Amino acid sequence: MNGQKALNPIALIKTGSTIPEIKLEYGDFEDWFIAGLGVATVKQVDVYTGQPLPSISELAAVIISGSASMVSHREDWSERSAVWLKQVVASGIPVLGVCYGHQLLAHALGGVVGPNPNGRQIGTVTIKMLETCAVDPLLGYLPKEYMVQTSHVEAVLELPAGAQRLAVSPLDENFIIRFADNAWGVQFHPEFSAPVMEQYIIRRSKALREEGLDPDTLRSGVQKTDLALSVLKKFSGLVL
Repeated sequence: MNGQKALNPIALIKTGSTIPEIKLEYGDFEDWFIAGLGVATVKQVDVYTGQPLPSISELAAVIISGSASMVSHREDWSERSAVWLKQVVASGIPVLGVCYGHQLLAHALGGVVGPNPNGRQIGTVTIKMLETCAVDPLLGYLPKEYMVQTSHVEAVLELPAGAQRLAVSPLDENFIIRFADNAWGVQFHPEFSAPVMEQYIIRRSKALREEGLDPDTLRSGVQKTDLALSVLKKFSGLVL
């Protein structure tokens, strides 16, 4: 990363907001990402509200957040962001997609995203890194298995051309993907704390029961996921 580029901000492309009750007590996505990145130079773009996407030449890197929306619904703001993201990846600056952002990157680059045939995955889960991850510049430092926070009902069903699967979870074989030398997607939420994860389970309890899941069991399984959080600091280290 050259000196001038390092002076530019990391763009946080915000594709949604957390649950209102959670926001009141714990803040919103941008608060958690900024804390995890450990940097002050973050340019927030609320693309889901219609804010324009920034000039790529003015950015050091891009992070795309999670969302309650669905990539498969092809909302106008989402499709516009997908076109822009394809250009961002081609520019060579580092890109990290998180949950919805992970799926949006896959869609932007020619993959297939839709409802996960294995159903909703929520709570603290243990993921397994594949051998392909061992030398990865962003994630190669992580152990073969570690815990992450996750909450999603859609998944990357088919990889884009040239993409490489790096990790699997109990319900998702495309849980972490390296889309290009400078672009990664993680289906988990590195920015989620254990209390935030518990709140998501509480707030989704009705839907979970309707889907045959036990919110109490899921809550009892929530744990701290410091290794997952460390991915954000590692990402900022690649950039600045």
